[in-house]
Amino acid sequence: MYSREIQPPRASPIENGKPIAGTWKHSFEKVDLLDIRHPFGKPYPKVLKDSRIKEWQSFVVQDERFCLTALLSNIKCYRWAQVCLLDKEGKEKLWFRKILPFSGWKLPQTLSNAFIDSRSYGFFFRIHDWLDADTIKIDLDVEATQKRPSFTAHLEYEANEEKLDPMVVNLLFSEERSMYAYKLLCPVRGDMVFGGKHISLNSAKTVGIFCDNKGYYPYRMRTTWCSGVGFHKDMLFGFSIAENQAKETFKNNENGLWKNGCLTYLPPVRITQPNGLGADWIIQDMEGMVDLVFTPKEHICNESNLFFTNVEYNTLLGYYNGMLITADGEQSPVHHLWGLGEKLYLRV
Repeated sequence: MYSREIQPPRASPIENGKPIAGTWKHSFEKVDLLDIRHPFGKPYPKVLKDSRIKEWQSFVVQDERFCLTALLSNIKCYRWAQVCLLDKEGKEKLWFRKILPFSGWKLPQTLSNAFIDSRSYGFFFRIHDWLDADTIKIDLDVEATQKRPSFTAHLEYEANEEKLDPMVVNLLFSEERSMYAYKLLCPVRGDMVFGGKHISLNSAKTVGIFCDNKGYYPYRMRTTWCSGVGFHKDMLFGFSIAENQAKETFKNNENGLWKNGCLTYLPPVRITQPNGLGADWIIQDMEGMVDLVFTPKEHICNESNLFFTNVEYNTLLGYYNGMLITADGEQSPVHHLWGLGEKLYLRV
């Protein structure tokens, strides 16, 4: 059965100006990739080093009827925000995207107690990372247009690291460049108003994944993510799986399965789309712990060419079927579990 070394808690994934590869069970006090002395082998000015860091926070929230995903990212050449809401019963959906030129958002370097606001015409997005108080709060407001209804949400992740295992990793692209990721699955409570209709989210029936990412990603970044959340025999259940360009992914990666708050670390996986993005995805590993099929039902494609950059970001909502194995060897059937498939190509 696959396993990996879990390192003791530390303040930062950077030591003596160099990134440290590993997996931890608690969040860092601070993650500032500018502490890496020479990420490109030479003493570049701080402003040039900062321009190469990409960072974002993303959210998935789901109950029996609604699936919400939101993203706030700082690519440095521009900022990107996205909100998607799907009513699985009524098939109503909301899709909102905001792109603003140049870097203006500075995502928090700590999850202990920090926040970020994004305000622009017709849109408001606020994130309060507050693990010291066992919570992560999100406020969203999207004004109505002729093509879409209004949307407002106030959500609170019940992010208690003493009861729920987070995944904390730092993965190397080279000896001097790395990416950091924090992921936590937990109950979510709150309220949403969609097109004038009030939606109450009960933490006994609503679950979400919160992700915090920063990295000196390659100039041509290619990443595929698969995630699903819900309940299994009345227990919190979810997974987050990624295929990226990091090295030595057998020792450390950002793949995990949560069951009733306990985290099973998963091995590297291969994610393929043999018949294209809109058809079934195959997600498998070499250890016999991951065997999933993702069937997309809604496809949102974002393409952008600003200045000298290129972005192809595909977000697909659908459901998963298959089998996952916990660290104890317990089989966890996955049947019609709704979630996301995401595929990103970023050249910047």
